[in-house]
This record gives sequence, C-alpha cells and structure tokens, in this order.
Amino acid sequence: MTDDRVGLAKFNGLPESAAVAAVLGCCSSPVWARSLVAGRPYADIDAVCDAADAVLAELSEDEIDRALDGHPRIGARPDTAASAREQAGVAGAEDAVRAGLAEGNLAYEEKFGHIYLVCATGKSGAELLELLTARLGNDPETERRVMRTELAKINRIRLGRLLGESA
Repeated sequence: MTDDRVGLAKFNGLPESAAVAAVLGCCSSPVWARSLVAGRPYADIDAVCDAADAVLAELSEDEIDRALDGHPRIGARPDTAASAREQAGVAGAEDAVRAGLAEGNLAYEEKFGHIYLVCATGKSGAELLELLTARLGNDPETERRVMRTELAKINRIRLGRLLGESA
C-alpha cells in the first residue's frame, strides 16, 4: 500500500491538473474537485475542509451521484486503500453481519436509488448494519441529507490524510 499523503504546502503548489487528480481520490465528483482546487492556496487543513464542505453543499444531485460512484458498498470488497482503511471494521465481521449488510444494501438501493453511504471509519460491521437498518426508516429527502453529511465526513477524513494529518 502506498502512502497517498501530499501535504498542504505541496498541494497548494501543484499544477491544477495534478491537484484535481489528488483530490479526486477523496471525492470522485469532478465539479467538487475542480472547485476545491480553484480555492487554493489554503492557510491550513481546516480551511481546505471548510471549503470542501461548502462546495459539497452546493453540488447538484447529479454531481452527488458522481461522488457516490467513488464508494464501494459497505461490506463489499474495497476498491481503494482509503475504502479498505475505512471499512476495516467489516473485515472481521461474522457471516450473519456480512449477510445482513448485503441484504440491507440491496433494500437500501431499491428504496433510495443509490448506495448506502456512511462514514465507516472506526465502526464495526455490526454498528454499520445497525445504522443501515435505522436509515432504511428514513424518507428519501431525509436520507439524502444524511448521506450528504456522511459524504462530508468521509471527505474530511480523506483530505486530512492527503494533506498530512493522521487519519
């Protein structure tokens, strides 16, 4: 596994295309990435994260769907080092929990039309299943807000790692 840290100073000085490529690893929305990069230079990591939240809040639903495309299902094989780190709590989950996540993911996608996204960092498979089950009770508008909040949390963790904070 390679270290994906860039550091804030280097990020501020990267050519635009390289900076966009770097932050696309945090959130796969091209609009989000370009907007975040356009705000450089940033004084500190908190400023980057605050800008990331502000850009995310303004994204269209189509662009949010692009951001979701960069995340595997909870409990599925992670496709990036970031996802593997974030879903580490699922790796040792019991078969019943894994089966519950698989079944719950399908029910969620059928109900809401997109993947179940949750900030999985530090949570066990059982906790993630419990959250999924609870969120299935949300109406679509509420769930869309919850999902955006979870996406912002994930973006902050990934940006912190990219820019040199411990994740």
